[in-house]
Amino acid sequence: MTNFAIHYRQMHEAIFFTSFILFILFVLFLDLLVIGRKSHELSFRESLIWSIVWISLGLLFFVFLWFFGHIIHGVDSPEQYTHITKLHAHPLPPFDPQKGMDYFVNLYNHNLAFEYLTGYVLEKSLSVDNIFVIILIFSSFGIELKYYKKVLFWGIIGAIILRFLFIFVTGALIHQFDWILYIFGAFLVFSGAKIMFSGMKEEKIDTEKHPVVKFASRFFRVNPTHHGNFFERNSGKLFITPLFIVLLMVEFSDVVFAVDSIPAIFSVTIDPYIVFFSNIFAILGLRSLFFLVIKVIKIFRFLSYAISFLLVFIGAKIFLHEFIYEWGFTTRHSLMIVFIIIALGIFLSVIIPDKNKKQQSQS
Repeated sequence: MTNFAIHYRQMHEAIFFTSFILFILFVLFLDLLVIGRKSHELSFRESLIWSIVWISLGLLFFVFLWFFGHIIHGVDSPEQYTHITKLHAHPLPPFDPQKGMDYFVNLYNHNLAFEYLTGYVLEKSLSVDNIFVIILIFSSFGIELKYYKKVLFWGIIGAIILRFLFIFVTGALIHQFDWILYIFGAFLVFSGAKIMFSGMKEEKIDTEKHPVVKFASRFFRVNPTHHGNFFERNSGKLFITPLFIVLLMVEFSDVVFAVDSIPAIFSVTIDPYIVFFSNIFAILGLRSLFFLVIKVIKIFRFLSYAISFLLVFIGAKIFLHEFIYEWGFTTRHSLMIVFIIIALGIFLSVIIPDKNKKQQSQS
């Protein structure tokens, strides 16, 4: 590409990315100052309504990409189309002057939208696994439900920053060393198999021996009470509280969770912008989804196994991507398989009764 074409693409990316970040910041602080100004436990109705609102917002971005996805990288010329599809390994045909630029822009937009939607559904599904861990953290520390929203909000802010660094560093490494994807594939297959055979066992967190707790206790003064605050001042000295330690543990769990989720979504697309957008929209609804999952956690007991199959599928897809695209496998097929696996996990959870629960009710 010419220097002008490179600068043109970078300008488009910078403008769009800056606008996106400003929009996300506006939504987050609207959530903090208006929606979540009071600390309270969200009811099932509230959590369901807000989950629908956040999911709708994520789907609206899909619609935007469907019509205007080319704006992100400035794909409005044959040169840009050829370069971007090759750079991000989009499964699209080469440019044909006889079909015209509009045809290929639409083709590019639709593929980009499906890559985003597949990644969004994937991240949303995997985030349920992370929610189970967060529930475990809160219960282990005995945090009251009314303080969950505050911890989750700031946890989401930290997650966005961490994801930004993780995604764009990983994206740069993949473009430099494409063999890294195969390492990701092997790791995902291993993770999926591990979940498949171990299931979702009840675990407990040792609140004294956990490495995050040890780190915080060693380098900070810890106040045993929190009164809903992350920091407390005592005798003129500033102390962190157990609520702040819980926040650190939530951030730590997100880093561990990202080790699975980021490689997973890079199996769908290696465009770091689409990876980031799908991650952010999946994270935005995490707080209301958290309260929703608390209400129905015992219903979808097969969801863990669905997630394990999902990880195995996307891991295997990385190893076979050169062959499956030759067979006509597209991003739409990936989306369909992701939907089917998750829907099957939910369907089996509903129609197959829990024997343990049934025995308990009978006794």
